Amino acid sequence: MKRTKLNHKQVTMTDIAKAYTLAQQTLSESHTPIHIQVRQRLQGAGVRFFAGDNIADHLQKGEREKLIEEATAAFESVLQTLVIDTTNDPNSKGTARRMAKMYINELMAGRYEQAPDVTAFPNTESETRFTGMLVVTAELKSMCSHHHQPVTGKCWIGLLPSTKVIGLSKYARLAQWIARRGTLQEELTRQIADAIMHHTETKDVGVIVSAQHGCCTNRGIMAHDSTTFTSVLEGQFYNPSVKQEFLTYVQQASRFSCQ
Repeated sequence: MKRTKLNHKQVTMTDIAKAYTLAQQTLSESHTPIHIQVRQRLQGAGVRFFAGDNIADHLQKGEREKLIEEATAAFESVLQTLVIDTTNDPNSKGTARRMAKMYINELMAGRYEQAPDVTAFPNTESETRFTGMLVVTAELKSMCSHHHQPVTGKCWIGLLPSTKVIGLSKYARLAQWIARRGTLQEELTRQIADAIMHHTETKDVGVIVSAQHGCCTNRGIMAHDSTTFTSVLEGQFYNPSVKQEFLTYVQQASRFSCQ
């Protein structure tokens, strides 16, 4: 009987010790800034969190709003360091919060939001199967990860469908979701191509991005026109005739948009 009571007592003490440790951990986390908790969570999982990476899977409910609050304090510190009177200047009051919301909810929303829902449709019926080339245009807003300057442009997505197609608007939504991060245009073009191939299960994809870069127009060389073109071709898009057809559609779309 004594032995049974002793084991019962030991188990109880172990439970108390675990509960105490958990309470201490919870208390410690409550005093740890959310951005530090998220960073530690990502590092613990071995997940990369570059400016162009999506971290939505590692954010818990309510943490995005808390990140905005913490970023607001950080931007306020930046404005103070720039010797801007955010107390008496009516144009600078609330600027820190507006900047925080702009970064997390707009400029870099593609880091904090889940990927858009993409519904795939079968492209297998002999009577309705589409075997031609599909070309979709998407307007893009992105941000240079070097200087955090805006990148504005267009994307042309071409593909030869396999056994799946997705809704026309989904091509643009995917491209825009990927663009809303800190990135480089070369990386952006590659990522869009990879996403389209993943969702449509085709290996025949072409992507062209044309964009203006604020890091060239607003600083540095102060260029009036800083248009940069990048392209990724996969599968049959290396075939000269397929490539030429794709480029012809792109040229026609460009002329149409200028009219």
